[in-house]
Amino acid sequence: MEIPAAIDTYFTRLLAAKGQPLLIAGPCSAETEEQVLATAHGLKALGKIDLFRAGIWKPRTRPGSFEGVGAGGLAWLQRVRAEVGLPVAVEVATPRHVEEALAHGVDVLWIGARTTVNPFAVQDLADALAGTGVPVMVKNPVNPDVALWAGALERLERAGLHDLAAIHRGFSTFAPSRYRNAPTWQLAIELKTRFPHIPLICDPSHIGGRRDLLLPIAQKALDLDYDGLMIESHPDPDHALSDAEQQVTPQRLDEILRELKYRRRSSDDANYLNKAEELRQKMDVADREILETLARRMALVEELAGYKKENDVKILQLDRWNEIFASRQQWAGKLNLNEKFVAELYKLIHLESIRKQTEIMQGPQ
Repeated sequence: MEIPAAIDTYFTRLLAAKGQPLLIAGPCSAETEEQVLATAHGLKALGKIDLFRAGIWKPRTRPGSFEGVGAGGLAWLQRVRAEVGLPVAVEVATPRHVEEALAHGVDVLWIGARTTVNPFAVQDLADALAGTGVPVMVKNPVNPDVALWAGALERLERAGLHDLAAIHRGFSTFAPSRYRNAPTWQLAIELKTRFPHIPLICDPSHIGGRRDLLLPIAQKALDLDYDGLMIESHPDPDHALSDAEQQVTPQRLDEILRELKYRRRSSDDANYLNKAEELRQKMDVADREILETLARRMALVEELAGYKKENDVKILQLDRWNEIFASRQQWAGKLNLNEKFVAELYKLIHLESIRKQTEIMQGPQ
């Protein structure tokens, strides 16, 4: 299905009217009517929040902890709309959730990470949402899989829903990390290249999992030209019934927002434009040189593979690979290059080298 690069939606209209990234805030969970209204009034006073979010249905990884107040909390969101004047958003995971949320006039729905990972569940939601015209935000799946994220958006588009936004909330990982959910920024950027017409919103709360990480994550998202931020806020974060460590008071949120730098996408300054173009041309030359050098290396790989085949020698020489892996990182350090980046680069080069050698070794005898 072909979608135009620019499309008129709830989110794009908000962005055009505001001229700045969208700001979505509210508690992880709606706990009591007083807590919801206190948070909403505090956020409204900031004069910066575009959409109030709150979780009503909160199934956790394991049963027994607070799992949300359920449909009863939707009446509290109705009061937020009526008394505070903020549009409201809620997560839905089943067709019944969709029906109940829309019956209570919820403005925007979002599909959570645990749902996005399941195409069956997403299709059920797409079927339930067909014809409603309600704006829907889709969080990335728990695991780092762009195809699942893209697939969820495509299922909604096929159901006739084009009023969409994507939420980057980070990905689960077994590797040690300072983040609750590793941002893996390149996956969100890849999604944006596939769906340039869909606004991309960052959720620093779920990426960081800690209050002290909210500002740097939010700043990086803005610097990467995200279209908005979703940050969790609670009047008494330390006593929140879910995700206490990542929520901030409306007052602290205001401080964070004031510290953010909203940089321009570009500049009309002639000196900037000329210098930027000069540097880009030099980068083009450098990229061509890199590729020419890589082609020379692969030609040597092919020559070596042929020599190994003639002498009946195995493809993988582990000692040689360990030597390459260690020495190239050392060379990178001396050249002020990121050693982790170079290590990942050489893993890819090695995989391609193995592929080429295998192709030659298994070729005509």
